[in-house]
Order: sequence, then structure tokens, then C-alpha cells
Amino acid sequence: MAILWVLMALLLLSFVVLPLLRRRRGVIERVSPDHPDAADPANYGFVREEDLDIRMPGPDQDLLDVLDLVQRTQDYRAASQLLAGTEAAGELRWQRVQAFAGAAALELQRRPGGVSETPGGQWLRVWRAEQPKDAGGAAVHAEFLVQQAWRTSTRGTDDFRIIMEEARDACGQAALLAPGDPIPYIIELSVARGLAYPREEFEQLWLKILDRAPTHMGAHLAALHYWCEKWHGSRELAYSFAEAAAARAPQGSLLAAMPLFAVFEHLPEVNLVSGFYQSEVVTKAMHGALYAVHAARPDDPMLAHVRHLLVFFLVRAERWAEAMNELVHVDGHVGALPWTLSADPAAEFAVYRALAVAGFEANGGSPASLPN
Repeated sequence: MAILWVLMALLLLSFVVLPLLRRRRGVIERVSPDHPDAADPANYGFVREEDLDIRMPGPDQDLLDVLDLVQRTQDYRAASQLLAGTEAAGELRWQRVQAFAGAAALELQRRPGGVSETPGGQWLRVWRAEQPKDAGGAAVHAEFLVQQAWRTSTRGTDDFRIIMEEARDACGQAALLAPGDPIPYIIELSVARGLAYPREEFEQLWLKILDRAPTHMGAHLAALHYWCEKWHGSRELAYSFAEAAAARAPQGSLLAAMPLFAVFEHLPEVNLVSGFYQSEVVTKAMHGALYAVHAARPDDPMLAHVRHLLVFFLVRAERWAEAMNELVHVDGHVGALPWTLSADPAAEFAVYRALAVAGFEANGGSPASLPN
């Protein structure tokens, strides 16, 4: 009798697990870019995988030029001038602070220094030493410490806590140098997540940001992490935060896309429900993001972030023409969610792009009918 029960259990398991594995692996494997029958993205003028820029979600030539100059000469002054000329409360300055901090962190990781070698990112140390009252340099240094904590330490360890506490102090110093600047407080949102601020303390921090930049998309995305189930909140709290932001979004604001980011942060590891990406919750969030994209300014620095996430969801939902429309706008740069979660962002993006092209052509699309 026991054997019979085991056999029945195995039979039931096969009905559950086999379809599950097929859905989990999905069409990603059936239509990879190297498949002989796959449509060729090059026919649409898309950038080759090896040439995709993984540093940023979209183009910022001024930033790239300055980064190249700073890293080539190890002279921080061009970075200081660029930040000083960038709107303090805007999305672009926040992205540039992240980029400079990330560049310094990556330099240090590649060249930690030694007896006869100067450590990477030395230009940032010189910047802070020579210009201690430069608000831009102070913000970059604070973000650099945050990135160092996440890159080099394990959450919960003494090393992680020490670096994060140093980052918190650096945020405070940066805030004193520029009282109306939201960026030091936005940087502290990551500190709050790492050090597990109590909710009351987190909400006080959030109010400081709302007072300075109430519609800052980057700040909302950083705060969303805190409210997620995997950190210090829950699915319900994260959805509530995102939906409230979307509800109060002014015309043309990308905050209307926040629910899609909340959905992404709570995607199940495995989709047991067929058609999950066509479900009401996901569809509603996608429509909100599509509306936000169409209403936003073409030069909104956060626009590429939303478009990249839409590519992921639209491909999964098999809405090929809409996915192609987003790809036309973002192709060439892949430094955004969800690709940056992969060990090889360019390869991950290329797979979804190939799927979009294949699905588009399978439904009668062609380069001539490419939406624009």
C-alpha cells in the first residue's frame, strides 16, 4: 500500500513539476539569439550585443565625456564642474552622482592598491581633500561608501555595518553643505535599508525628501525597496506605496509607472499560474507604465528606466509590437533593471530583444512595419 501511495505522489508531482519547469525555462531557451531559426535583430538596426553599453540606461554624452576625462587624467575637477552645473533637485544629477560613485568603486575593486600601486578611485579622495565644502563631491563620496558596503561586504556583518554607518555620517555632511538638496537624503534611503531603520525613522527621512523633491522618481524607486517583502515591508505595503505615488503623480510624471516596479520586485521565483503576465494586476501596472511613458517629456532622465522594464514585461506578456516600440527607444544602453540583476546584462537584454523580434515577425511584423 505504501508503494502505491508513493507512485501516486510521483504521478501528481509530474503533473505539477514538468509544466512548471517548462514555464520557468519558457520560450527564452527555445528562441535564443544563436538559434538558427531566430530572427536577426540586426535587420532592425539594433546594436550588436558586444557593443551594448552596460553603464547607463540611456545616453548622457556629457557624463561619458567627463568620466573618460576623470579616469584618464585622475583629475576630479571636470566631475565637480558637471555636477555644479546640473539641476540640484533633478533626476539627472542623481544619476550622475551614482555614475561617478560607481566608477570610483569599480576602479578601487579592480585596483585596490598596494605598496607600489596607487589605489583606484584616488581622484575621489583628492576631490574630498581639496574641496571639503563641495556639495557634489560630498554626495559622490557618500554614495561611494554605500556602493562599497553592498559590493564588498555581507549584510549583517560588522564590516557592512561599519561602512554603512560611515555612509550615514557622510550623508549628513553632504546635507549640511546643501540644505535644499534631496540627494544626500536619497542616498540615505539605501543606508536605511541596509541598517534596517525603524519605520518611524524611515518615514521621517522620506518626509525630508518629499519636502525637497516630491516627484523625484529615483527617490521613489529607492524608497520602494525598503517597503518590499524581501526587506522591511510586505507585498501589500510596497503596492500601497507605489499606487499612492502613481495616484498623486502630476501630468507627465513617470510616477504613474511605480506599480510596475512594485510588481517586478515581487515576481514569484516560479510562475505556477498560466498567463501570469496577462493577469489583471500585471496588465494594469503595464498600462500605467505605458501611459506614463507616452505622457512624459522625451528628455526625462528616468524615461529609459521605465522603458527597459516595459520591454521585460511586454515580452513576457507576448505583446510583441509594443515591446519593439520600447526597444527602438532604448536599444544600445542596458544599464537598468531588469538587466543589471544579471551577471551579463548585455546577454540578458539580447535574449529578450531576440524574442521580441521573433514574436513580432511571427505575427506579420517586419523592419518596414517597425513601430516608431
